[in-house]
Amino acid sequence: MENLAQLEALCERLYNSKDSTERAHAENTLKCFSVNTDYISQCQYILENALTPYALMLASSSLLKQVTDHSLALALRLDIWSYIFNYLATRGPKLQPFVTASLIQLLCRVTKFGWFDDERFHDVVKDSTNFLSQGTSEHYAIGLKILNQLVSEMNQPNPGLPSTHHRRVACSFRDQSLFQIFQISLTSLHQMKTDVASRLQELALSLALKCLSFDFVGTSIDESSEEFGTVQIPSSWRPVLEDSSTLQIFFDYYSITKAPLSKEALECLVRLASVRRSLFANDAARSMFLAHLMTGTKEILQSGQGLADHDNYHEYCRLLGRFRVNYQLSELVNVEGYSDWIRLVAEFTLKSLQSWQWASSSVYYLLGLWSRLVSSVPYLKGDAPSLLDEFVPKITESFLTSRFNSVQAGFPDDLSENPLDNVELLQDQLDCFPYLCRFQYESSGLYIINMMEPILQSYTERARLQTCDENELSVIEAKLTWIVHIIAAILKIKQFTGCSMESQEVLDAELSARVLQLINVTDSGLHSQRYGELSKQRLDRAILTFFQHFRKSYVGDQAMHSSKQLYARLSELLGLHDHLLLLNVIVGKIATNLKCYTEGEEVIDHTLSLFLELASGYMTGKLLLKLETVKFIIANHTREHFPFLEEYRCSRSRTTFYYTIGWLIFMEDSLVKFKSSMEPLLQVFLSLESTPDSVFRTDAVKYALIGLMRDLRGIAMATNSRRTYGLLFDWLYPAHMPLILKGITHWTDTPEVTTPLLKFMAEFVLNKAQRLTFDSSSPNGILLFREVSKLLVAYGTRILTLPNPADIYAFKYKGIWISLTILARGLAGNYVNFGVFELYGDRALSDALDIALKMTLSIPLADILAFRKLMRAYFSFLEVLFNSHINFILNLDAATFMHIVGSLESGLKGLDTNISSQCASCVDNLAAFYFNNITLGEAPTLPAAVKLAQHIADCPSLFPQILKTLFEIVLFEDCGNQWSLSRPMLSLVLISEQIFTDLKAQILASQPVDQHQRLSICFDKLMTDVTRRLDSKNRDKFTQNLALFRHEFRVK
Repeated sequence: MENLAQLEALCERLYNSKDSTERAHAENTLKCFSVNTDYISQCQYILENALTPYALMLASSSLLKQVTDHSLALALRLDIWSYIFNYLATRGPKLQPFVTASLIQLLCRVTKFGWFDDERFHDVVKDSTNFLSQGTSEHYAIGLKILNQLVSEMNQPNPGLPSTHHRRVACSFRDQSLFQIFQISLTSLHQMKTDVASRLQELALSLALKCLSFDFVGTSIDESSEEFGTVQIPSSWRPVLEDSSTLQIFFDYYSITKAPLSKEALECLVRLASVRRSLFANDAARSMFLAHLMTGTKEILQSGQGLADHDNYHEYCRLLGRFRVNYQLSELVNVEGYSDWIRLVAEFTLKSLQSWQWASSSVYYLLGLWSRLVSSVPYLKGDAPSLLDEFVPKITESFLTSRFNSVQAGFPDDLSENPLDNVELLQDQLDCFPYLCRFQYESSGLYIINMMEPILQSYTERARLQTCDENELSVIEAKLTWIVHIIAAILKIKQFTGCSMESQEVLDAELSARVLQLINVTDSGLHSQRYGELSKQRLDRAILTFFQHFRKSYVGDQAMHSSKQLYARLSELLGLHDHLLLLNVIVGKIATNLKCYTEGEEVIDHTLSLFLELASGYMTGKLLLKLETVKFIIANHTREHFPFLEEYRCSRSRTTFYYTIGWLIFMEDSLVKFKSSMEPLLQVFLSLESTPDSVFRTDAVKYALIGLMRDLRGIAMATNSRRTYGLLFDWLYPAHMPLILKGITHWTDTPEVTTPLLKFMAEFVLNKAQRLTFDSSSPNGILLFREVSKLLVAYGTRILTLPNPADIYAFKYKGIWISLTILARGLAGNYVNFGVFELYGDRALSDALDIALKMTLSIPLADILAFRKLMRAYFSFLEVLFNSHINFILNLDAATFMHIVGSLESGLKGLDTNISSQCASCVDNLAAFYFNNITLGEAPTLPAAVKLAQHIADCPSLFPQILKTLFEIVLFEDCGNQWSLSRPMLSLVLISEQIFTDLKAQILASQPVDQHQRLSICFDKLMTDVTRRLDSKNRDKFTQNLALFRHEFRVK
């Protein structure tokens, strides 16, 4: 850089240019400022002399990166810290807002990273308050901005900082400074109440909210969720929270400000309403706090101020919702003015329900409050009236009416707007509503029936017509969908509340009977031609949801005996006197859906998941086999009867379908039944086997092959015993294995075919529940592994020669990770004696291992770590290799061996504890092999041991580096798998005393000098009573010592 002007021009381009090449060039040229520590003094020079805000921004952001990424000397960090404070005091008011924000972020980052390095950093609050007393509003704003950023910085984990260190800093900051900052925010709010300088009010409110939202106990709540538990404010804050002016200031700010400030004031109140019970000195103080909250919320309801703003409205509903989390009905009832408050909240709820278009998502907070109040009624003692009897039925009726009105008005064309499309979310939202219905079930149940009857009547009449107005019919279906979902939700809580009084059961029967009547209509007449309509699909999904909840409550032996009233009433209404007849209705609907829906994937998936639930339930599965419909499905699972099997979009559903059929076939354990049920699949096999190679690459073959593989995978998933697996194995091997090999060789370049084929194989070789246990005289295990080897070699040799397309994961990596899973499962399944292959000169094992290794080496390590499923398969494969086939690893060339062991270190450092445990196991096997064969031996004699000795001689830093990584993880990070990590640590420590001594010196050097003596004693204790052996007793002793060592080391 010749001069500052050139730099300023470059910065202007970096931040302002619309040309991406120009921006990239500027970024490359200026990179040195943020990467090279020699440029720190230049950054200071720029801050002193530059005239454009962009140059100042470059200097500030570069310093921020330097401080975050590099361990700078303490003196230098203190210099930067003091310099930025002075700079903001002298030039801050004239700087552009984005430059000020960047400098403040730098200041707070330096403070956080140096918090334990020097006491002077703790003066940050005192130095910030100097800005507040300067007398100008600009300085006041800077002071509040520093405190805002400081609280955020301390609360937010940083990528460069171990999470344990972050928590220690956050806790220390919480104990020393946070309360003082909260008091500053309150003082500022009081001072600026009359002032109209809203920017300062906004900063003070934001600061109060950040203090109240601080993660006080390290629970790291999900920021994306609006819900949080109790706010764990420290006891030292008690006097301020018990002071009524604290709550009042936020109510005052709500009334004097407009959105978005008023919303922030409400957010502060939401946090305060969630304060832990134990914070208050006694019940009287807590009651006063609650009374104040109720008075404040009541006044807002009386005036209605600010509630016309949507954000305020939503936040206010959340505030009312917090009453259910933190206070009991008995406490609310005893507060003076409760009757006015509950009446106003009821009116507000009714009004919100009527304004459904505007308040759809906020209403659920209110329903949550009411459901909690209703659930508390049985525990209410004393004479104070709760007044719920008066309001709850009105709210229940209003909710139902509002759902109907929403349907009548119609939703926008955007499908994501329709709440009926997301069944899971809808059922979550309806969780609270059934409690309100069951509170006065007689009147609510009657109201639902009275609403449903005329709609059901008109829907039945429409079935008889030839044609009908499409819009009118879809409105009727939408209304029915809502009612069915609501009835499903009501039945769902029968399982939880145990409120099975006889009258409730009879009402359950009345409501269920209406849905069962509806089922007779949905698939008849005109309606049987409407499976393509969305409104019809939504209704059918609601019916399936109803069946799921009804089954859990009322089907099965246990439920049957405890539900006599329900079945007695259903018998009177519909003639369904026991659960077998009801199951028949459910299965009838399942069969109809599977026959009639060719395209609605959601309905088919939902139907199949219900079918699987029924088949895999012990009681319901046995009952199903008695039904004619189920016998028909088992015997005729072809596309003629179930057209969805032909629809490629639904081909994933085939696996679930055949999984369910497999469950039902294997329940009877009959060879004849198995063979007759597999007949349709046999026909597909025979047809494909007779197809000549010349036409094997046609679409017809492709789709037949995909479907067949998905079907077989479903059947294989259902084999859970040696007997049932044997039936499938004998049916497939040896007759049909060649087709699977032919499929993989002809279609290697088509992931649509290879993925289902490889996934079937991965399921077929998985030894779950010891199902792959063959007789001692049977060669089946070896024969199966040979097939695996042929398949992997065929796939691997071809896929590696193909060029890489844009979507490399779908095209190559997915097939490779499934192949690794197949091999890992085959190697770890314990049904093959692998020594046989070498003994008889069979290359099946070595060919499979060679091709698997080639496939893994073809993928850059960065890609392996980037794709989660690929990473899991890769490390699972390595774990099996290091555990059972370590000779293969040791005989590799030096570069490959180092690459694989290097990848283990990357896995250890990752966030996934399963993977880091697998890597630890690999390292332990390697180190234990070295210790047993080389450290303890005279001179290595085994060829593999000679090879390992050579590898370590070529790279003597390998073991020390891994041990250092393990110590750093255990000492400085939160690791949930300390036991797994301790295993390789002992093996590595025992390999060489020198490695351990050097590492100890390195770790001590990185710690403050005054701690050295204490930490040195910790290290000495680590090896107390640990001998030079790797037996389990010695390992356990080391693991215990390590836990104590970690605890003592981390105590500051």
